[in-house]
Amino acid sequence: MNTPRTVLITGATSGIGEATARLLAQHRFRLILCGRRQDRLTTLARELAGNTEVHTLCFDVRQHAEVAKAVASLPPVWQAVDVLINNAGNAHGLDPIQTGRIDDWDAMIDINVKGLLYLTREVVPGMVARNRGHIINLGSIAGKEVYANGNVYCASKFAVDALTRGMRIDLNAHGINVTAIHPGLVETEFSLVRFKGDAERAAHVYQGLEPLRGEDIADLILFALTRPPHVVIADLVVLPRAQASATVVHRK
Repeated sequence: MNTPRTVLITGATSGIGEATARLLAQHRFRLILCGRRQDRLTTLARELAGNTEVHTLCFDVRQHAEVAKAVASLPPVWQAVDVLINNAGNAHGLDPIQTGRIDDWDAMIDINVKGLLYLTREVVPGMVARNRGHIINLGSIAGKEVYANGNVYCASKFAVDALTRGMRIDLNAHGINVTAIHPGLVETEFSLVRFKGDAERAAHVYQGLEPLRGEDIADLILFALTRPPHVVIADLVVLPRAQASATVVHRK
């Protein structure tokens, strides 16, 4: 019987990360759930423990010292991470470049880009030493197309795309698979965060269409993880049927 793979998921307390944790638990992957909200981590871990082994790490991906300390704190039986899912990410504001808020820019770059780099730097050397592993980076259609007022968010997701391509080249000789998944409209907490808690404005983003759900992206992650050893899902863009591009959406 094969030993279950150990999967570390950032941003596991909501949206795509939570949906992925639930699905992978059903398939008996061992899970390291990471996030900033310990109460949610505890609740989710307790729920999933009936299906698989679960360990939680509470830290802020923006803080390298916290990331390094958290990963170093893993008990020996959890230290060999087989799969890293860099899911944590956010959007703040929807302003033209000339009126953008510096705090918003910092938050997007620190989480979407630097957070991904911090986790990768702490986890991937172990994969290299073992000559095996899989990295899945959650990008966005905004990393493929720039749209009005998306400037810094788009730039951060273009960076995720570039970093993923670079990782694939750098890690090619070490038996490590590298996958990027770039979703279009997914109904999660994303728009609520972007619009500073304005629920009405956030809901409008998804009105008149059926958006993707976190479960849809989780299903693609499971698919990527369960291909034959010689097959790598390298770069995947997924949209709801009503969306044709970052800016073309058919609403009823």
